[in-house]
Order: sequence, then C-alpha cells, then structure tokens
Amino acid sequence: MYEILHKEEMAKRTIVKFVIDAPQIAKKTQPGQFVVLRVNETGERVPLTIADNDPFAGTITIIFQIIGKTTALLRSLNTGDFIKDVVGPLGHPTEMFANKTIAIVGGGTGVAVVHNMTKGLRANNNFLIGIIGARTKDLLILEDEMKSLCDELVVTTDDGSYGTPGFVTQVLEKYLQERDDIEVVFTAGPVIMMEIVTKVTAKYNVKTIASLNPIMVDGTGMCGACRVTVGGETKFCCVDGPDFDAHQVDFTQLKLRLQAYLKQEKDSLLFSIR
Repeated sequence: MYEILHKEEMAKRTIVKFVIDAPQIAKKTQPGQFVVLRVNETGERVPLTIADNDPFAGTITIIFQIIGKTTALLRSLNTGDFIKDVVGPLGHPTEMFANKTIAIVGGGTGVAVVHNMTKGLRANNNFLIGIIGARTKDLLILEDEMKSLCDELVVTTDDGSYGTPGFVTQVLEKYLQERDDIEVVFTAGPVIMMEIVTKVTAKYNVKTIASLNPIMVDGTGMCGACRVTVGGETKFCCVDGPDFDAHQVDFTQLKLRLQAYLKQEKDSLLFSIR
C-alpha cells in the first residue's frame, strides 16, 4: 500500500497531482521512467510518468488527467488515502546529454513528462530552452517549475489567452531558424504535437527524442499492448522506451492504436459517475 501524502487539483480540476510515499521507487528513479499502478484489488493497471522524485524524502510525484474510470477513481482519493499497488521504476531512463544546447517541448500533460527530464538535463550543464503549451491558460501546468529549470522558457496557448499565441511547434521552428546551436530536441505530449515537432526538426536535421504514450497493460514486455513501430521494427514502449528516436517513429500507427478503446474509456467514465 502506498500513501498519498499530498493531493493537488490542477487545470480546471481535470488534472491531478499526487505526491506518494514510495521510498524504494524514489531512490532508484531516473528521469524518463514511469510506474504502473493499481488503485484497488479489482482495478486495471495504469502507466503514469514519474513527474518528480525526491530520494531523500522517499516520495514520487505523478500527474494525471481524468480520462477514464481509473483516473476518475484515482481523483476520488485524498491525502492520507492509499493506492493498492505502485510498481516501478519502469522503462529506460532518458539519455542524459551534457554541455549541449537543448530544446524541450511539452504540451498539455506532456509537461509533466518533460519536467523530470529537464531536472536531469539541468544537472548536466546543458543550456535549456523550454517550450511548453496548452489549449488555454487554465490548462497550463508546471510553469513555475519549468521556469526555474530552464535558461529560457516560452509559454504558448492555442487560444492566445496567455503567453505567446499559437502552438509550441511554431515557437520551436522560430528557434531553429534563429539558432544553429540546438543539438537535441526532447518532446512529450499529444501525439499530433510530437509528430509535428518531428517534422519541424527533420527540416533542420536536429536529433529529436519523443517520449511515447501508447496503450499499456503489464509494463514488463509480456502483453505486447504497447507495441510501436520504430525504424520499421516493432518495439515495446515499456521495455524498449518510452523514449525513441522521433524521426524513426510511425506516428500514423501510434495514433490509430491510441484510438482503439476511446469509446470504452468514455463509457466506463460515464458509468462510474452515474
């Protein structure tokens, strides 16, 4: 059992942050890794990125959006409640480059994914350009945290309600046009955003790493649910990723696979709140 030490509802209460007591996981976690959790005995297994970890306090931080029944059930828990199972850290850690100029592009809840990556890259003497965005100001998360880690931070909103109007991909392209020292781009967020990021960086021949978010069940490579095609080969996101060379990812296939259970997720959420 894993105790919730802190709960915070973010972004119109559609995104929730938990700080969880998990000393063994916190001690071993590296940037880019994730956990698989189960709320109760009958709950499904859900993968969530570790947005932050504190090995000294023995805590990990997860941030999730309310999408289906399980995330709605998670949201119903409060400080002092317990999560049945938290397994991790899983997946390969993010490659920690050093002494480079790096752009980090996060959209929506993908900002939570890039946050821990940014912490690691900050410690390696990189010059970090953060570009984060959301549809509206009310849906933006972790701005202050990213600002404290990045040498430069640009915030965008699709509707122009805050920061720079437009998309993160437009800001990224402007940076790539004006600077020739950006050697690596990291990206996490909606698949369509990561796909466009990849198309932009391909024009400038810049190495790009995407943290993928396919459907996942067991998190150990046994079920095959999280398979993605990278460079024409089948990879399992849980054991081969979640970070991949974005220029090699088949984003069309990934988008189709992510749509497989959308109706069931919506139906389960509606049933759970009736």
